[in-house]
Amino acid sequence: MFGGRWAEQTLDIVTAMPSRGDTVVGNDVWFGYRATVMPGVRIGDGPIIAAGAMVTTDVPPYTIVGRNPARPIRQRFADADIERLLRAAWWDWPADLVTEHARTIMAGTPADIERIATEHGLDKPL
Repeated sequence: MFGGRWAEQTLDIVTAMPSRGDTVVGNDVWFGYRATVMPGVRIGDGPIIAAGAMVTTDVPPYTIVGRNPARPIRQRFADADIERLLRAAWWDWPADLVTEHARTIMAGTPADIERIATEHGLDKPL
């Protein structure tokens, strides 16, 4: 029903609708099963989007969100540790450095990750 001529005759209506902007997803984001992100939403670095969540508003870095509509449940880390992780930005490191420090990235502390970034001159100002 919705293919062929129907689509051809309504394409101008669909393309004339206002855009909500790009949907932007940061680094180190985990999406649960059947999570939905609406158009125009910006998701920072490091959030966890719970299974079945309907994300309709922007999600700050390292925040756990869930429900419908999604709302913050809690932060993954303390504010100081979030700043450490954002400055370290391990996802921008060279692949060999990520491989070398994979255990620390997966199981270390934010301070450990920041220390590695600083030692290699890879820490970034916020």
